[in-house]
Amino acid sequence: MRRVIGRLGTGAATLLAVIGAAASAQVARFERFTYQGRTQEQAPLSAGQYRNPILSGYYPDPSVTRVGDDYYLVNSSFAHFPGLPVFHSKNLVDWTQIGNAIDRPDQLDFTGRRVSEAVFAPDISYHAGVFYIANTCVSCGGNFVITARDPAGPWSKPIWLPFEGIDPSIFWEGDRAYIVNNRAPNEPPRYDGHRALWVQEYDWRAGKMVGESTQLVNGGVDLATKPVWIEGPHLLRKDGFYYLTAAEGGTGDNHSQMVFRSRALRGPFIPYAGNPILTQRDLPAHRAHPVTSAGHAKLVKTQNGDWWATFLATRPHADGHYNIGRETFLLPVTWRGGWPHILERGRAIPFTAARPRLPASPAPTLPTSGDFGYVDEFDGATLGLQWIGIRTPRQPFYRLDGGALELSAAARFGDLSGTPAFLGRRQQHHVATVSTVLRFAPERDGVRAGLAAVQNDRSLLKFAVTRLGGKTMVALYKRDLADSDTLVASAPVDPGSGVTLTIRADGGTMAFDYATRGARRTLTDRLDTTFLSTQRAGGFVGTVIGPFVEAP
Repeated sequence: MRRVIGRLGTGAATLLAVIGAAASAQVARFERFTYQGRTQEQAPLSAGQYRNPILSGYYPDPSVTRVGDDYYLVNSSFAHFPGLPVFHSKNLVDWTQIGNAIDRPDQLDFTGRRVSEAVFAPDISYHAGVFYIANTCVSCGGNFVITARDPAGPWSKPIWLPFEGIDPSIFWEGDRAYIVNNRAPNEPPRYDGHRALWVQEYDWRAGKMVGESTQLVNGGVDLATKPVWIEGPHLLRKDGFYYLTAAEGGTGDNHSQMVFRSRALRGPFIPYAGNPILTQRDLPAHRAHPVTSAGHAKLVKTQNGDWWATFLATRPHADGHYNIGRETFLLPVTWRGGWPHILERGRAIPFTAARPRLPASPAPTLPTSGDFGYVDEFDGATLGLQWIGIRTPRQPFYRLDGGALELSAAARFGDLSGTPAFLGRRQQHHVATVSTVLRFAPERDGVRAGLAAVQNDRSLLKFAVTRLGGKTMVALYKRDLADSDTLVASAPVDPGSGVTLTIRADGGTMAFDYATRGARRTLTDRLDTTFLSTQRAGGFVGTVIGPFVEAP
């Protein structure tokens, strides 16, 4: 197992870089967090190949840009904080997280937001020494732009934009900028999901929209067929044409990528007769190891003239269920007859493919693809960039102390007005083992500390040391589209010398082990956890697993 100890990144302070906790709250002490994961599909990697997905687990809506010989990528993060993870690569395959673009409470406030609300579908671009992320914060302000001279941060506070809709992206032409995004059509909507794509100039010096807005695409490729949810648009210019790419069909199995082109920036844009240029919707539903829901692509041109596309897709473990969220994939783009092609219709997205013709790079310290594991000993000055919580914290709830993570109870899961005392890492494999060493002696009934696996506030489980009827117990609770917990199983435990809690995920099931004084026991084996799948829980995120503490 690849071992990564202590601080897994530096940069802007993550989760407030908290150094204290409320004196009145009982403290849970976590020593070490261990993760080991492997892929379900068997796809041997040959020399000169890379593996899909390039970012495993909950890393959806990828947007990529190139600056010289460097590549930068940003993903959606919804109401998790810190948010908008930013990655760097030299070869489009090996990625290292360098920051979180939303890492300060003064940037955005996610209070009241459910996990699948807030920030999604960011777009990253670069102009004149400055990086730009255009984004939407659903129910907390609308569309905005943030900027940074260093993509690792710090990023600015939002510059709010006055138009409705979602998924803004910036197209640079010389020294002028234009924002294209999803808005309502210029007519009464004809059906549910009827949207349109618009463009307007953005004065990047003044940070404001100028001039007229122009509708570029109404509904999608063919309005007569009632296309739904045209979104995630990007503009590029090549060989005298403006190309507009966008996703269509919603983010489920009908997700697809379309392309249009025009001789003029404001159209008319003509759809490609060979659309979609990427989809998996036509493949058999019960094929082995399927990749589904492909779309939301962005094209990037390498320094040697090749074209590639990052996009999102999913890997269900069975029957359309996936617990780990939507992931980032990479495929080459070929141009034929003046149109880009990502993948031929009816062809499955490959798990392995030839690497880009880019310089070799050392393997990242923390892998993001294939089988891998890591250990965090909590002995750094700050938490690694990969740790996230739920909603923007108003008050400190954790601190790092001598090789341990200490949490103090805050808001309860489901309280949208607060932040639970929970810090987690993305579950990046369907087959994964996660464990922690916990030192915690509950002082009253209902106080709990342990590992939580969270899809959202209403779909989660808690594997914890607690008190029930005055006795210290290890207990397993779950929420399946519910606002309160259901006790699944419990057993007496002596927490005096610490308790090791282990969750073993295997597709749609999990097993729960606990160990004290060298003796290991299984509390529950093969619990059905399809309630943590997107298909059951809804929303747009993936399961996040990590330490928590909670008081009644």
